[in-house]
Amino acid sequence: MTFKRAGFLTKIVVLALLIYMAISLLDLRGKIQEVEGQRADLARQVTDQRLENQKLEEAIANSSDPEMLEQVARDRGYVEENETLFVDVAN
Repeated sequence: MTFKRAGFLTKIVVLALLIYMAISLLDLRGKIQEVEGQRADLARQVTDQRLENQKLEEAIANSSDPEMLEQVARDRGYVEENETLFVDVAN
């Protein structure tokens, strides 16, 4: 049994398809890397948000603690009676 050889046009079409598939594969690989980077960023954001939520849960649980109340007052800029507040205006 003998096989008929592929014509010149058939070879060109096959070559064009192979080039198209290679370019598509490289494009998809780039998109995959970009999405994996976004996924890593989102995973870091989730971790940061979980830590922040944990801190807030601890603050809620200890809301009646005098040390916690003093810390919140200090964060908001309140001072105790007869206390002098120095503000750094150099920056």
